[in-house]
Amino acid sequence: MDAATSSRDESEPRWPGQLAAVDIGSNSFRLEIGQLAGERYRRIDYLKETVRLGGGLDAAGFLGDDAAGRGLDCLGRFARRLEGFLPNQVRAVATQTLREARNRNAFLARAQTVLGRPIEIISGREEARLIYAGVARLQPSNVSRLVIDIGGRSTEMILGRGTRPERAESFQVGSVSLSMKYFPGGRFSDRAFRDAQVAAGAELEEALEPFAPRHWREALGSSGTVGAVSAVLAASGVSDGRVTPEALRWLMERCLEAGSADRLALPGLKDDRRAVIGGGLSILYTLASNFGIEELRPARGALRQGVIFDLAARDAAERRAAASGEDIREASVRELQRRFMVDVAQASRVAGAAATLVASLQPRPSAEARRELRWAAALHEIGMMISHHDHHRHSAYVLAHVDAAGFSQSQLRRIGDLVLGQRGGLRKLEPRLQEHAFALHLLCLRLAVIVCHARDDIDPGAITLIASGQPPAIDLKPAWAASHPRALHLLREEVDAWSKTGLLQPTLSVASL
Repeated sequence: MDAATSSRDESEPRWPGQLAAVDIGSNSFRLEIGQLAGERYRRIDYLKETVRLGGGLDAAGFLGDDAAGRGLDCLGRFARRLEGFLPNQVRAVATQTLREARNRNAFLARAQTVLGRPIEIISGREEARLIYAGVARLQPSNVSRLVIDIGGRSTEMILGRGTRPERAESFQVGSVSLSMKYFPGGRFSDRAFRDAQVAAGAELEEALEPFAPRHWREALGSSGTVGAVSAVLAASGVSDGRVTPEALRWLMERCLEAGSADRLALPGLKDDRRAVIGGGLSILYTLASNFGIEELRPARGALRQGVIFDLAARDAAERRAAASGEDIREASVRELQRRFMVDVAQASRVAGAAATLVASLQPRPSAEARRELRWAAALHEIGMMISHHDHHRHSAYVLAHVDAAGFSQSQLRRIGDLVLGQRGGLRKLEPRLQEHAFALHLLCLRLAVIVCHARDDIDPGAITLIASGQPPAIDLKPAWAASHPRALHLLREEVDAWSKTGLLQPTLSVASL
């Protein structure tokens, strides 16, 4: 096989048209592979393993070695199934346990190596949005809906109509966390159910008004807990699978009669659900009784399908090479600019200058990396609304904590790191600067901020960056350099700042006309 054929084979997917989602949940890890043909969705494969990652968090918020090991073993098996998939065919997302874990970065580093793919930690609201996307696509309706997803350590609630979520929230209470605290060893008691329901109600109380029955006409339950309870009710002949307050009371009575999860013998109850059934039932009954849910039907869609549909929308937008409106992240950036009253003209200048500089880098950064740099430029001044002093730190803090539809927490942190490094000393980002690509992107942003600091339009050819070799060379047009002495001063300081890091070591010169 010649080199050209080998290169072509590597760039072509073994499974054309297929997309995959990896859902790293608090109770279960799931891998779904599907294919879209117009509006139709076909599942190709589905793998699920009960990992109980959420059960491995200790009181201090650290993920234990046993749970981490189970997770890594599972991801290794998923990686083998994903062989032959190109990067743009797969998206892996992690939810509440890794949002909480204090040592999540250490686990993520190992997990990404094992999976062979980047893993994004998504915010609770982003998780809710993707859940609704899965339900809305696989179970379409124009009726106003309440969609509920009870996970291992969080519960998502979404109001929506058609394909549009109108309100999405995430609450830090789930079947694993509640079961561990109130049903230790799988033991059931009246007191445990009462205390668990009070705890769930306290967490969900702020949702009583925005998710009141007058806002929706039907209620659907997505994913594990609702599906498990529905299966038991149907297999036991209590209902046709619909979850009602009466049916939940019946199921709690069966738990109390059994006394413990290991003695609970019910048709349709899978072994992997026994240990968390107490917490799941408590949350469901709290939702039913406090939110007026007379009937909750299991939904066909879930987070993993929402991830696939979102991945397909991003891919379609990229293939058209235009901001078609399908990539919701563009709308999120505009909304953040509006909310924080960003000087949009200045943001556009900096973004344009940064894009010109990054275009010279070799090898050429990926389309996603270029977008992240553009978004960093678009949002680099959002912290100005808080304070002009150290606004870059405020901007980075906001990006690390804001909910922005379409963005994962991991991606917002990467953008936030660029924003944090836009000015000032570089020591604050020393670990990230060891990544050569990140250091070059940051250099492009810092140079763009400097040449645009007068908040006026600049000659696109005033500054060029030659970064195909080592070190990168910054060249200025003589006329521009002569007419912008302050910018020239700042550029010299920039070169000096990099020299102190021992990294990149850019040079500065005035190019000939």
